[in-house]
Amino acid sequence: MAKKPRQRVEPDREPRSQSAALPWRRADDGTLLVLLITSRETRRWVIPKGWPIRGLNRSATAAQEAFEEAGVRGELQKPKLGVYRYDKRLRTGRLQSVRVTVYPLKVLEEHDQWPELGQRDKLWVTPDEATKLVDEPKLKALFMGFSPQG
Repeated sequence: MAKKPRQRVEPDREPRSQSAALPWRRADDGTLLVLLITSRETRRWVIPKGWPIRGLNRSATAAQEAFEEAGVRGELQKPKLGVYRYDKRLRTGRLQSVRVTVYPLKVLEEHDQWPELGQRDKLWVTPDEATKLVDEPKLKALFMGFSPQG
């Protein structure tokens, strides 16, 4: 009798954490604009975010991701703007629940060169336009209630 191949069962995992920046600036006419980028794999509109970076706290990680993914640097603002969740499809095909803590980032510099240039598109839009472009309902809610300081 042939042995059945063993099925690998992955244990349930708590949501993993990411940090995100919500880059924003004012247009010349005073209109509030936020920066969206596309994800590399699905090309959905999102905000810069990433896994924890050793040696950096959550807000500093968010600022670093904003530079690496969108080429922006600025003044990180506290407190955090909020939290949203999404399901990330891992390379194994499994869905991982992810909890994202979002920090406002007042953009002071926009660079011509950055690490992920050419891997993503980016777009400055009003928060109202952003709510129509992003998929995650809780992220939409963060845009709707966004009123930056400064």
